[in-house]
Amino acid sequence: MTQDFDGRIALVTGASRGIGYQIAKQLGERGAHVIALARTVGGLEDLDDEIKAAGGQTTLVPVDLMDFDALDRLGAAIFERWKKLDILVGNAGMLGVLSPLGHISPKDFEKVMAVNVTANWRLVRSLDPLLRQSDAGRALFLTCVQAQTRTAFWGLQSISKSAVETMARTWANESLQTAMKINLADPGPTRTGLRAKTMPGEAPENLPTTQVVAADLVELLKPEIFRTGELYDRISGEWTS
Repeated sequence: MTQDFDGRIALVTGASRGIGYQIAKQLGERGAHVIALARTVGGLEDLDDEIKAAGGQTTLVPVDLMDFDALDRLGAAIFERWKKLDILVGNAGMLGVLSPLGHISPKDFEKVMAVNVTANWRLVRSLDPLLRQSDAGRALFLTCVQAQTRTAFWGLQSISKSAVETMARTWANESLQTAMKINLADPGPTRTGLRAKTMPGEAPENLPTTQVVAADLVELLKPEIFRTGELYDRISGEWTS
């Protein structure tokens, strides 16, 4: 496999399973040193085994994204070791409940907003100085169609992912005079456990695997990608501002 990410330092959240696991794995196989964040230690260890088997390197960070103090400390730890960060992938997210807005409990609302929005903002706050030290800092946040369609009963996804999209685009506009490029990606329906749970009548064999989806998204992290503040729709292959 080509080593086109050789020497790059990449941080991926939600790296213990699904699309995040595959993005981290493919980055590691292609030469990046992967800083893998997730709550599930077993999944992180499996990732570490696979990347090391391919000759790559990882740093495992078992962490709950709602531990905001830990996210604040992360930037200092990365600076102490590498002095920079080249890639940030904000993949981790929480679906929450599918429910009318008026029936969502404050606890559920606050938890989804904490994981999907506040944690990503804390990462921006912690890692922005490090990405500015890269010769081609790249950040990618995953979103979903509900941010645009405002589908009934999917309010937690619609609200939180809309906030993520606004945050990423704002950050991109604040970084126009730097080498950083910040974008969003909608991976579309993917063969994951979460998809099976929310769409139980769907035939999984008709959906792309996480490996296929991740392979497309990893291409958006290359230094030669100069778009910023845009959203990539993986299904159509189109970018929108």
